[in-house]
Amino acid sequence: MSSVGFISLSNRKAKRMPGNNYNCSPLTPRSRLERLLRERELRKSFKHIQPTEEARDGNKDGEQSFGDSCIGDNEFSGIHKEEEVPETNADRSQRQDERPSKQRLLVVANRLPVSAVRESVESFHLKISVGGLVSALLGVKEFDTRWIGWAGVNVPDDIGQRALTKALAEMRCIPVFLDEEIVNQYYNGYCNNILWPLFHYLGLPQEDRLATTRTFQSQFDAYKKANQMFADVVNEHYEEGDVVWCHDYHLMFLPKYLKKYNDKMKVGWFLHTPFPSSEIHRTLPSRTDLLRSVLAADLVGFHTYDYARHFVSACTRILGLEGTPDGVEDQGKLTRVAAFPIGIDSDRFIQALELPEVQDHMKELKERFADRKVMLGVDRLDMIKGIPQKILAFEKFLEENSHWRDKVVLLQIAVPTRTDVPEYQKLTCQVHEIVGRINGRFGTLTAVPIHHLDRSLEFHELCALYAVTDVALVTSLRDGMNLVSYEFVACQASKKGVLILSEFAGAAQSLGAGAILVNPWNITEVAASIGYALEMPADEREKRHQFNFKHVKTHTSQEWAATFVSELNDTIVEAQLRTRQVPPLLPNKVAIDCYSKSNNRLIILGFNSTLTEAVDALGRGGQIKELEPKLHPNLIEPLKKLSDDPQTTIVVLSGSDRAVLDKNFSEFNMWLAAENGMFLRRTSSEWMTTMPENLNMDWVDSVKHVFEYFTERTPRSHFELRETSIVWNYKYADVEFGRIQARDLLQHLWTGPISNASLDVVQGSRSVEVRAVGVSKGAAIDRILGEIVHNKGMKEPIDYVLCIGHFLAKDEDVYKFFEPELPSEPTPVARAMLSKSNSYRPSSLPKITTTKTGSKAPKYKKQRSLSNIERREIDQWKPPCRDRISLNEGSSVLDLKGDNYFSCVVGRKRSSARYLLKTSDDVVNLINDLAE
Repeated sequence: MSSVGFISLSNRKAKRMPGNNYNCSPLTPRSRLERLLRERELRKSFKHIQPTEEARDGNKDGEQSFGDSCIGDNEFSGIHKEEEVPETNADRSQRQDERPSKQRLLVVANRLPVSAVRESVESFHLKISVGGLVSALLGVKEFDTRWIGWAGVNVPDDIGQRALTKALAEMRCIPVFLDEEIVNQYYNGYCNNILWPLFHYLGLPQEDRLATTRTFQSQFDAYKKANQMFADVVNEHYEEGDVVWCHDYHLMFLPKYLKKYNDKMKVGWFLHTPFPSSEIHRTLPSRTDLLRSVLAADLVGFHTYDYARHFVSACTRILGLEGTPDGVEDQGKLTRVAAFPIGIDSDRFIQALELPEVQDHMKELKERFADRKVMLGVDRLDMIKGIPQKILAFEKFLEENSHWRDKVVLLQIAVPTRTDVPEYQKLTCQVHEIVGRINGRFGTLTAVPIHHLDRSLEFHELCALYAVTDVALVTSLRDGMNLVSYEFVACQASKKGVLILSEFAGAAQSLGAGAILVNPWNITEVAASIGYALEMPADEREKRHQFNFKHVKTHTSQEWAATFVSELNDTIVEAQLRTRQVPPLLPNKVAIDCYSKSNNRLIILGFNSTLTEAVDALGRGGQIKELEPKLHPNLIEPLKKLSDDPQTTIVVLSGSDRAVLDKNFSEFNMWLAAENGMFLRRTSSEWMTTMPENLNMDWVDSVKHVFEYFTERTPRSHFELRETSIVWNYKYADVEFGRIQARDLLQHLWTGPISNASLDVVQGSRSVEVRAVGVSKGAAIDRILGEIVHNKGMKEPIDYVLCIGHFLAKDEDVYKFFEPELPSEPTPVARAMLSKSNSYRPSSLPKITTTKTGSKAPKYKKQRSLSNIERREIDQWKPPCRDRISLNEGSSVLDLKGDNYFSCVVGRKRSSARYLLKTSDDVVNLINDLAE
């Protein structure tokens, strides 16, 4: 099932529309929630009509959760062995009528769900792989699935590669061939020695730091190379419409490589381990590359909300990007980030309990431990699983509860992994030593308190063991999810056993209501929890079990996979809708051609983030650069050339104060408009004010005191006192703390100093600005234009306008000013402007007085009232009509055809501008091209 490919059961024969996200029923869902609810019901309906004989067939359930038997006719992980009998057209037609068609899903993981062992030149022995992903995807048959990954064997020769490819093709698996050197550097090195410890909060390797530093780069290079090899195999087998689902920390570069190959590819990435907090992740030398590569995916999934929150936090704190409730946004592209708790195929375990071989195992275990309570631990022998801590807690329980010593037994299954690694060998010895000591201390000639097995169990044995267990102990020190807890709950329908679960396992977020949550590091707490679990009343056990069983039954692996792919399909459609609001890139050649053919040009440029060098949003030297903005050095020559052209008029329109513009542009022949156009001058003349006469500045001092207070209590924030506005900037402050402070500041302003004032509070992404109502760049542009016309004595109308800036949303009305509008009758004021441009003329700038507090509180004698555009600021913008000129004030000198107007936003996500320039470097290139 998927949101693209799922058809309602009542409409099975209806033809599917490819790529139509809402073609799931005759009625289009109006929201994501409605769609998810509908698809959930459809999945349930379809599940009831599926044949169940296969699930009940004992011969079909011979897989192992931790097993190593050969694959025969088993089906696993949504991969079905190809039928030997060819399918006829009639069979295919009948099958398509019986069930919805499936969407192709390419599951890409480091390891295939089967491991290969070479027996001869052209012969391979296949066995089920060990791992949580394999068991989680058991039974997911909603999709036409192909697995892509490494088969766990080095096959350097072409004959062997062809033979293995053919053998795996029967299992719908596609191999990636990695040589021994790549495996050693990429898998054993970077993945297991760097990423895995870091993601589990163990940090980078502590011993021999210098050796680690020396080999780090070669391991990182091998990691990127391996990811590229996976991408090449995916690209080779990709078909249009496929969903590519990348899994785990081994393949963090894969989304980037796939999108580079085909940016239309549907790519999701899912992490099966914890994602650490940003403070841990930032210690990784390659932190930026990894985060940006993952952000290339359309949807990024985690097991819990905590992990998703940590990822978004890392992107904001390390990359300086904007975190939103939906994910991470970068230059208009939104990568959705969400939590998708994984599950198991619960029916497989529930139905397995009815099988004769499982019943036999259960009977044997009950007889073996007839007079004792059974406690169970099933873990990989790994540092993060907390096996030593668990055993020590059990020892403390036996010390403090002597009456339980001969009435309880702990069965600990420790599945060996990475047996060639010294740290794991050391852990094995440590566990054996503790078990031996406890058994020697509390055991008898006929019984011991701990049964420890260093091996995996077959599926039937494991189900039987789950079913007879009274208390399950899952004490992971840090775990992505831990599905052992789910498997235990699924097998406890009759026993109603108790689950003791570590709060550091992802499953604690899902099963916390029914489990006893513990801190595995607190041995005393775990020991007390063991006692509480063993003596728990039957009614409480029943209630706790029902909470957990309902969750495990509902949140299955099938639901997990279906929901993820459905959300991914939905994300693609939403991204397409969103990108329609993002302006297209400026066609530089067209803009330059129109410029060269025009006679009288007007170029309006912003300053900050437009004509300045890009600064690091995280404050690594960037804050000083932003406090003292300087013109990009590569713009000095081309701007001089353009400003000296008699057919070209340049206006730098900025929110900065006059001193900043004077410092950067005095040597050019251009117009400067400071503080959003409130002050204006030609570089060869004095400053003038264009402020409306009813502009009241009495609020400045009270707002300044508020901004001073919040600057003092917010490290790395600053405020700028201008003559007509005040700006508080927290761009370089801690992201979360800055947002909290900004919220407090706004609340204080609205309830205090500006509660009764005619002021606008303009919020940027990480700034707060207070200015008088009606002050904006668009509101000032007609006054500026009128003064330019009056001073230059233009003989020809302006027939080309280029407007470029990184403006706040409120100031984007400057783009709309030049947009051709639908024709309307000129107002009397506008008609007067056609014949008398003197009415534009601003007053000369009077001397500024200083108040007692030392702040600049200007007292201006105004000559004009608000312009028409200021009065109409709340009106909606009319839809543009090409080849019509607007009739705002100041536009009488415009003879502007629609094709000769280029409005460009720099770096903003969505804008009312026509075009987009991604960075200030693109502005530099454009200005250089115009000058040439």
